[in-house]
Amino acid sequence: MNIAILGFGTVGSGVYEIIEHAATAETKALHVTHILIRKGKEKKLSIMCDDIKTILDDPQLDVVVETMGGIEPARTYIIEALQAKKHVVTANKAVIAKYLKEFTNIASENGVHFYYEASTGGGIPCIQGLEKALRVDVIDKIYGIFNGTSNYILDHMHRYQSTFDEVLKDAQHLGYAEADPSADIDGFDICNKIRISASIAYNYPITDQFPVFGIRNITKEDVQYFSSKGLVVRLIAETRRKGNSYSCVVEPMLFNENQIEANIQNNYNLISLHGDTIGELKFYGQGAGKLATANAVIQDIIDIMQKKTHRQCTFDHTMNYDSSFCKTDYILRCNPSLLPLLKELSYDIVSSSYFHIKQIEVTKMHAIMNEILKQDATAFMASIYETKEEQSC
Repeated sequence: MNIAILGFGTVGSGVYEIIEHAATAETKALHVTHILIRKGKEKKLSIMCDDIKTILDDPQLDVVVETMGGIEPARTYIIEALQAKKHVVTANKAVIAKYLKEFTNIASENGVHFYYEASTGGGIPCIQGLEKALRVDVIDKIYGIFNGTSNYILDHMHRYQSTFDEVLKDAQHLGYAEADPSADIDGFDICNKIRISASIAYNYPITDQFPVFGIRNITKEDVQYFSSKGLVVRLIAETRRKGNSYSCVVEPMLFNENQIEANIQNNYNLISLHGDTIGELKFYGQGAGKLATANAVIQDIIDIMQKKTHRQCTFDHTMNYDSSFCKTDYILRCNPSLLPLLKELSYDIVSSSYFHIKQIEVTKMHAIMNEILKQDATAFMASIYETKEEQSC
């Protein structure tokens, strides 16, 4: 099977490395014939080129692997590849979250496959696990740790009593965090991942119009305070469904120290789903990294080679976003002078700067937090997971 790789960064080079050092009969049947690089960049390998047309016009090419990231030109190249009747495999969560329905339709129209296992959970086969569960069950909940960078930061702050800046620098040195870590620490990365997961689960294209709050403002003192209460914080993406209504949120959540999520260490992920008959399933493993993500890309390529089709979604189901779907408790840290913003809420003052907000709608709490941040740019909040569970929302 002949393959073109678009982009030769972390994931693209990982795909090439696995194929070049093929260790199984399946990987030995794969051949990289083209690598697309930016114009003006040195062509270090004979198979490198800087013209997408060279790739798409090759009648011997079977699969295009898009690892460029971002929206453009990735979207254009994916569409052109599908229209040229080439299968496409990608790990690009940003472009998938935005254009999944479009890509799926174009692939169907041209009799080719569009696979994207590596976009969510890195090397963890959580999308195929979700697709299998959907063959039997209605999935009413997906949640978990979808981002290795944020988990590394929160885990090390908890275990080693380090500051946010110290651990972030360490994560950047290890290659877990980018020079600009915004996508990871502000929740945008896992926003895309939960959109992809929920779109598949609900057969409906999920937009990004839901609350997202990250961990940029968390302090060593916050983590120590949570720990004193037997709680551990993790950055969580969650979606829930009731009939034709759904909710999504990305926010820091507090777990009891004996819960599984509280004990996921380093840059590992833990993604859970719940179905009618299967109950709760958890998928654990490396959620990012060069070879882990490349492994998932290769798995999709081998599925295409072996003519193993994935579950097809039409994304034409009717769903409504319900902003009042869940209520939960929050721990809020902010300047005490801002207490008037909480006057309509039920809350306890638990220290000079920490407040326990009781049973508030998630969307309302995020709206209040946005107002607080205008006057206290360092404020932080985290929901309490067990109180959300007790509401059976």
